[in-house]
Amino acid sequence: MKDIFVCPEESNFYSNCLENFVIRNSKNHASVVEFGSGDGSPVINSLLRNKFDGVIRGFELNASAWKVANSTIDEYDLGNKYVIYNSCLFESSKPEADYLVANPPYLPAPDQDIYMPLLFGGIDGATVTNKLLSLGYENVLVLVSSYSNPESTIQQAQENGYSVNNFVVLPLKFGYYSSEPKVKKHIEELRKHGMAYYSGDYYFLAGVLFKKSQKSAIDLSNELAQVMTSL
Repeated sequence: MKDIFVCPEESNFYSNCLENFVIRNSKNHASVVEFGSGDGSPVINSLLRNKFDGVIRGFELNASAWKVANSTIDEYDLGNKYVIYNSCLFESSKPEADYLVANPPYLPAPDQDIYMPLLFGGIDGATVTNKLLSLGYENVLVLVSSYSNPESTIQQAQENGYSVNNFVVLPLKFGYYSSEPKVKKHIEELRKHGMAYYSGDYYFLAGVLFKKSQKSAIDLSNELAQVMTSL
């Protein structure tokens, strides 16, 4: 069992989404809350590549990942821009912020008894993601998987007053955690019920920026749904 989630391709994708949808578009001194910071590398890499005058507050339950993240933050002297707490955002007093960002746990499984329990995203994989969309933040950037009931996430967002402001999609190969026999078999069952979409060993991972809807705003929800269910 690996203690810390590692997937360079996914981390780089998350980092690029952060840069394009949040860091480069945010106003001066923007505040960001991050759910599930992991080893901190996506945010750290983004901060090292871009000018950002705001503060990102992360929440990470995995103590091993939290220690690694803080060590790297100290190494690059980013403590004034990136602060990570070894606790759960859902159990906090919900800090105010302009953005909520996350690469949330999205592995579907019948229960948490999997290689890395902290990656469990509920029975359909969308439970944590959908819960994040109920917290009321004005802007929410999340990674959404095509095998984790993506249509429910789009519906949850709309019910909570969000529209899809922007998104980008990356084809990814099933990795170490999603290829665990128990998990893969469960994803196959979800596909039979129209709740998971993938082709062979590949699925889509989308970086999606949800914004609280304005009547004049362009909503890309239908376009996102078509892409995520096209496999």
